[in-house]
Amino acid sequence: MKYFQRALGLLASCLAVSVHASETPAMSKGEYLTRAADCVACHVVPGGKPFAGGLEFKLPFGSLYSPNITPDKETGIGNWTDDEFVDALQKGVGKDGKHYYPAFPYTSYTLMSREDILAIKGYLFSLEPVRQAPPENKLSFPFNQRWGMMFWNMIFASNERFVPDPKQSAEWNRGAYLVQGPGHCGECHTPRNLFQAMSTGRSLAGAELGNWQAYNISSDSQYGIGAWPEEAIVSYLSKGYAAGFGGAGGPMADAVEHSLRWLDPADLKAIAVFLKSTPARAEGIARPAMAVNDAALQKGLGMKLFNDTCVACHRLDGSGRQSPAGGLAGLKTVNDPSGRNLVATLLEGHTPLASRADQRMPYFARSYSDAELAAVSTFVLRRFGQSNGEIKPEDVAKNRASALH
Repeated sequence: MKYFQRALGLLASCLAVSVHASETPAMSKGEYLTRAADCVACHVVPGGKPFAGGLEFKLPFGSLYSPNITPDKETGIGNWTDDEFVDALQKGVGKDGKHYYPAFPYTSYTLMSREDILAIKGYLFSLEPVRQAPPENKLSFPFNQRWGMMFWNMIFASNERFVPDPKQSAEWNRGAYLVQGPGHCGECHTPRNLFQAMSTGRSLAGAELGNWQAYNISSDSQYGIGAWPEEAIVSYLSKGYAAGFGGAGGPMADAVEHSLRWLDPADLKAIAVFLKSTPARAEGIARPAMAVNDAALQKGLGMKLFNDTCVACHRLDGSGRQSPAGGLAGLKTVNDPSGRNLVATLLEGHTPLASRADQRMPYFARSYSDAELAAVSTFVLRRFGQSNGEIKPEDVAKNRASALH
């Protein structure tokens, strides 16, 4: 009887992770999984047509451009068979044996079942074809030799499907599947090794993404999200902020906009349950205390700019005036001495179309000089954080060079 019950539990877990139980008529399983996998984020350029590709990925050894995944038969995937599409997501090998680079997160998608992958294909094939060929990749030798990925895959790509843990609940297994598979959270939040593979011993410990820092989302209570209540994680994923804990910006804001806010509350809670159970990684940016650093309140350019421009939304106590989304106290962003995400937010803004106007952040790249943005950034770090960080004009200039606006 014991083994029969265990088998039933394993079957229930399998069903929970491979089928979306509360699928609504308004969104098919294929569309839901496409949202969960955040496919559009990488396969669209600003102002371009969704899934038509062309987005540039700047890597240490050159630039890659995302392909067109609309059903166009000449420039897209309209002629792809089911097996070719499944192989691309599970093995990183597409049509005609073409090897992909791990900028395409097949090392995570490999955990997805054939059924789920073909549901995504079915949804993509239901879209209007877009005739658009991406630019040619610009990679230095030997990285431009795709055949070399065969050896990389042998070492770093598992080509294994997700197997539920019978010792865990169906909710935990659903969260594990979403985080590790379609959600591919580790692709951004896990540091890379010398060979650009995810460092398994530092999973979810945080990593740099251009101008942005993907924070530690392991269960560590100081550096990760172990101290976050489940409802705070759900709020962050669904709304892009959790008052007193975090606010999404840059690539994470895009993930909320295009992917996470579309997920069912039950799935978001499952993600929270799983993340809070992951191995604690004590590294990265620590979350500051909620108290405001009054010693940092002093006269100067930074304080003047904050009072003139920022205080209308953020207040001097960091509580947020019109919306909790404007809260600054308690955020990792204000406790990072490098000010990476803070400066990037000032330069690029945060204007998701799905958010109310009082939850949007304008960009100031064209409004203020490097010296002015450095001054206000330093004020914010010292006012609301405990890192005593200092941002210099040259730091802003470096970020400005690759900012979006």
